[in-house]
Amino acid sequence: MRSGHRLGHRLGRRFGWLWGAYGTSALGTWLAFGAFPLIAIRVLHAGPAEVAALSSVGAAVGAAVAVPLGPWVEFRRKRPVLIAMDLVRFAALLTVPAAYALGVLTFLQLLLVSVVVAAADITFRAASGAYLKTLLPAEHLLVANARFESTSWTTTIIGPPLGGAATGLLGPVATVVADAVSYLLSALGIRATGRHEPRPERRETARMRAGDLLDGWRYILADATLRPLFFNTALFNGLVMAAQPLLAVLMLGRLGFAPWQYGLAFAAPSIGGLLGSRLARPLVTRFGQHRVLVVTGTLRALWPVGLAFLGPGSGGLLLVMGVELGLIFCCGVFNPVYATYRLERTATDRVTRTLSAWAVTTKASTALLTAVWGMLGSLLGPRTAVGLAGVLLLATPLLLPRRASAHLCEPEPEPEPSHT
Repeated sequence: MRSGHRLGHRLGRRFGWLWGAYGTSALGTWLAFGAFPLIAIRVLHAGPAEVAALSSVGAAVGAAVAVPLGPWVEFRRKRPVLIAMDLVRFAALLTVPAAYALGVLTFLQLLLVSVVVAAADITFRAASGAYLKTLLPAEHLLVANARFESTSWTTTIIGPPLGGAATGLLGPVATVVADAVSYLLSALGIRATGRHEPRPERRETARMRAGDLLDGWRYILADATLRPLFFNTALFNGLVMAAQPLLAVLMLGRLGFAPWQYGLAFAAPSIGGLLGSRLARPLVTRFGQHRVLVVTGTLRALWPVGLAFLGPGSGGLLLVMGVELGLIFCCGVFNPVYATYRLERTATDRVTRTLSAWAVTTKASTALLTAVWGMLGSLLGPRTAVGLAGVLLLATPLLLPRRASAHLCEPEPEPEPSHT
């Protein structure tokens, strides 16, 4: 606890408010873990294809909506954008319990809300990366990202069991209310970080703004180390997330697990992510950033294939928990190292567009693969489709960067202030 206090003091009050806002919204997200699939299955009686479509279509359309937002946000102060995106998600999510209470909730509404939330989420993530780079010097980015990762896994441990209990006591939309309120509290926390933020230089020509739509992708693909990491993370995240709706159908439907068991299966192993995130910085100090990135990026791909052997009862529950423990520990180390590596490799005046392009691609690939796996789940069965995703994940380490970068990327001509 003492070291955590010193760390928070060293990174400053403004980071402390940002960190608190992140933790609040992360807790709300994990309280509502699986809420939309659960509502679709239990309230609207949706099947595997519909549950997969809820994730895939929402993410795909949300990504398309977010494409022009990246360059638009690049030349604006990031703090007001972060607050606005939190408020948009708060308002959108609040429509779900309102419609449920009135008895008019439909699958289409869930789909539309998922689109709005996905677009706001992409925009928020892109702006938050750029905002973090203005708050802290480069040597503190890994510490900050590890702290975010640690917070994420802590809320993962706490959130799903509490969310499952709340669902059992208060109904399937209770956690959606909690998630909505968490975004409102997050907006208030970000507002408390203060108003001092450098104004980005703005390029006014229409031609330049049109070109900015693709500039993030061009920047990533032109970088020899960002490019393989980009493809690796898009494919890995897409395959892992594509299997989640089918795993929900399998566990909550055919195998008869209760909502609290489903939540516990993913919450308890998250202690591995908490441990991994705390080890990220010491491992990088000892072995180097590139080696840690490649080793943990490889190890995380070995676990998901085990979910193909999922069965009912306590044995099945222990299997899911064991697989998730190994996967989450590796991700807990990999994620902050990868997030820091990406920020270091990206010029300050390209951060928002690059992160936006990255997030849009990840969402789009997840949407496409989720739709495909929804069809495979209907044709082959959820278990076979989950196993196939696990087998394909074994190939993703081939896309990791093979060589360490020779230098970190510095801002290109027309630099912007990078620190407050």
